[in-house]
Amino acid sequence: MKRKIIRIDEEKCNGCGACAAACHEGAIGMVDGKAHLMREDYCDGLGDCLPACPTGAITFEEREAPAYDAQAVAASKPGAMPHAAHAHGGCPGSMAKSIQRDGQEAAPHAHGGCPGSMTQSLSHRAEAEQEPTAPVSQLNQWPVQIKLAPLNAPYFHNANLLIAADCTAYAYADFHRRFMKNHITLIGCPKLDSGDYADKLTEILMRNDIRRVTVVRMEVPCCGGIVTAVMEALKRSGKFIPWQVVTLSTDGEIIDE
Repeated sequence: MKRKIIRIDEEKCNGCGACAAACHEGAIGMVDGKAHLMREDYCDGLGDCLPACPTGAITFEEREAPAYDAQAVAASKPGAMPHAAHAHGGCPGSMAKSIQRDGQEAAPHAHGGCPGSMTQSLSHRAEAEQEPTAPVSQLNQWPVQIKLAPLNAPYFHNANLLIAADCTAYAYADFHRRFMKNHITLIGCPKLDSGDYADKLTEILMRNDIRRVTVVRMEVPCCGGIVTAVMEALKRSGKFIPWQVVTLSTDGEIIDE
């Protein structure tokens, strides 16, 4: 099948091994001091390894390659049980979890799948009793999906652009006030959406006067794709636009910004 997969330029590779460490699927290995794609069927095409490479030796290409085999990846993990991926589907970041807000201790559940997809319960500090107030939406434009957004619109002029993974607004309780306020918001899921966001985002950055870009992602591996797309778009645009990445944990905390 023809699909998106990584390509490693040995000439640019400095042998640091950062990409192999960043590859949660175990597709990359070090051979004679250079990074190599050891198993094409282990590469999910999301590109967590791209931002880890300090020399830009890793890029995407579209070519004939075996399909990503989530079951094989799960089975290769130390201590993995045979066919463990069937219990969940082997999909990074699509873990099932219940969120408890009464202060109960979080209890992880058995799982043999891939990183970011372990089933677990989450507990949160109970909110103080107070009079409920109606929150005010901070959404400043429509549509919000990257795939549906126009390439040029008046609201993009001199805008602070927020590019967020779909799940982030559900994980972070104060998402509207903390991230969306005074921003133009675009959302997407690099795991579920087909195609590459980089082309669309490049056009938006080139055609409009964007002041700043903030990327909000989840800690799960599949969210690395949205960061990679933004990095590529910023590079292609030829503009110097300040940007930052904020990473959220699956229990709704900011763990990196």
